[in-house]
Formats: sequence, structure tokens, C-alpha cells
Amino acid sequence: MVSISKLYLGRAEASDHLRYKRRAAGGAAHGSLARKPVVVWNITSACNLKCVHCYAEVRDAAGAQALSHAEGRALIDDLAAFGVPVLLLSGGEPLARPDVLELAAYAAGKGMRVTFSTNGTMIDRAWAARFKQIGVGYVGISLDGLRETNDRFRGVPGAFDRALDGIRACRAEGVKVGLRYTLTRANLEDLPGVFDLIEQEDIPRACFYHLVYTGRGKDITEQDLTHDDTRRALDLIIDRTAAMHRQGATREILTVDNHADGPYLYLRMLRERNPDAEKVLDLLRINGGNSTGAGIGCVSWDGTVYPDQFWRTHPLGNVTTRPFSVIWTDPADTLLAQLRDKKSHVPPRCAACRFLDVCGGNFRARGEAATGDLWGFDPACYLTDEEIGI
Repeated sequence: MVSISKLYLGRAEASDHLRYKRRAAGGAAHGSLARKPVVVWNITSACNLKCVHCYAEVRDAAGAQALSHAEGRALIDDLAAFGVPVLLLSGGEPLARPDVLELAAYAAGKGMRVTFSTNGTMIDRAWAARFKQIGVGYVGISLDGLRETNDRFRGVPGAFDRALDGIRACRAEGVKVGLRYTLTRANLEDLPGVFDLIEQEDIPRACFYHLVYTGRGKDITEQDLTHDDTRRALDLIIDRTAAMHRQGATREILTVDNHADGPYLYLRMLRERNPDAEKVLDLLRINGGNSTGAGIGCVSWDGTVYPDQFWRTHPLGNVTTRPFSVIWTDPADTLLAQLRDKKSHVPPRCAACRFLDVCGGNFRARGEAATGDLWGFDPACYLTDEEIGI
């Protein structure tokens, strides 16, 4: 994630310690085993929508076999003992799992920050009140455009209005809530209107995702933004975030899944003669860019562990036979070792890039999907040779 509000505007955010905290001498480096990952748990494959870009490619409204309640509690016990700081409950649609609130409460009671990634269409005031009671740290609700565009993306009429009701219910109950938006050519024209919506509804956080060519996302690769479109989208996101800041609105705005955004922001700050540009570059280096297999991991509904939630072609093991903590620290796992030493394996253009320590070779799931090579070049990198120092 690249926090526009933090880096461009200097706004302090609750998650800064996960992204931009410098490690003490002898502490956890970016790819070290001492750095405990944020874990995405796809708690169910059941879903009430049919999103065209679903990375998990769920197709069964009832859901495939998932970990039992007892297996889920055992997973939570292991993650808590391992020191996982954040457990993100996703799906499918996580609220479609009947015991999701019991498991969320159990995880929160173990000291982890529990967050949700949801389509929001099932959330009413009662759901939001339970989130508040449990101590859920954040609820991210997906909206991929304004009403007509979103419902086309989500495959179900009325999805936009129900998701917006979910956002309003969380706001009314005092639960931190945010908007999640995947950028494509099909919804780019809605981006200004989505920022208007953020202001009108006083939504405190928004994450703008770049398309990843996995799951059903691989079926709409042609809808990915061109490099020029990506630059225009980033400039609009930066400009609108700055405008809200000038008006006194302290919203958290981030971009996700394209680590070229960090260097792009830094280069823009240089052009603007921003005195904080070098400080921002330092924070980006601390973050290190891509954290697949190091700072983030995934457990799927059937217990399979993956390097991240998008990259499902490389299973690492299953928590029904080995605990996550054991799988994650297995010294014999070649892939995890490589992911924690990316600079030795990235494609030639990345190896020559002056921002390698900022980006980390960008997104492996997208690079492999585009090239067939685990360490193939990520075509979503929109920086020019001149910009990266080649």
C-alpha cells in the first residue's frame, strides 16, 4: 500500500507502524522472518455477488467446504501465538459465513487487530453494532464505481445502494469504514464522482486498487489501465486528496497493488520542489514495496496457505496438517526464501531500476500472469526508463 495522505500530506495514520516504522538495530528487516505478516483469511468461498474481477474466482453462492469452527479457532490460536498483528477476514463474502462474528470476536480477544473486506451489501445497523461490540478495527467495503458501473461490475442490481447503506450503518455505529475501488478502463470515468461520494458521505478512508490478473481478473486483462491512464488516475487521486486536506478533511487515501506508485509520487514531489520529497523516499525505502510472502500472507477457506491472497498458483501447505507458523517459517521452502530475497531474483529491468529498494520488483502475481514466469516483469509498471535511471 502507498499512503497518499501520509506521504504527500504528512498525515499520521493508525497503520503507519506497519508500513513506515524504521526497524531498530537488529530488528525485523523487510523480508526477515522476524517481521510477522498481516494475514488475509478467506474465511468462506460463499458470496452473494458475481464480481467480474474476483481474485478468488468464487462461483458457488453456498460456498465450498471451509475450515470448521474448531479448525478456525485453532488457526487463530496459532496466528496469535506467532505474533500476527492483523487478521483480515475476506471471502467470498465473509459475512455469508454464519459463525464469522464468533471467530472475529475470538481473534480480537487474542489481541489481534481484526478487519473485514466485504462487499457491504449485508451490513445493517445490527451487523455494525456487533462490529463495534467486538472491537473490529476496520471494515473495507467495495464500490467499483457509481451506481450503474458498480452494479455491472458486481453482477447484481442494487449492489451499490446496499453497499452504501452498509457504509452508512458503520458510520452511524462509530465503526471505522472505508471504500475499496479497483481501477479499470470500465470505471475510470467514475473516479471523480467516487471522490465526490467520499466527501458527501464523509467516508474516512479509501483504497484504490490496481487490477491484478488473477481469478476472474485474468478474464478482463484488456480492461487494465494504460500507462498514461494510470498516471492520470494517480494525479487525480493525489490532487483530490490534497484538496480535501486543504478543506480540513483528514481522510486516509491509499493506492494498492502497484508499487510503482511510490516512485511516481516521489518524482512528482521533486517536480513540485516539495521539501519533504527526500523524507518520503526514505519512508518508501523503509516500507520496501512488495511484501508478498513476507509482510503479508493468505489462508484460503480450505486451509491452504498462499504467499498472498492474489497469488494462488503456489500453495505453500495447509493449516489442517501443519500450523501456519510452521509453514511460514519453513527453511526448506524455496519460494518463500526467494520472496524474502527478491533483489536476487527480479527481472533485469527491475534489477537495474534505481527504485528497486522502494518497489521490490512490483507484483509477482501480475508478473507471472502476464509472462508465465514466476519472476516475469510486471507490465503494470508505468515508469519510463529515464525515470528509473536506465
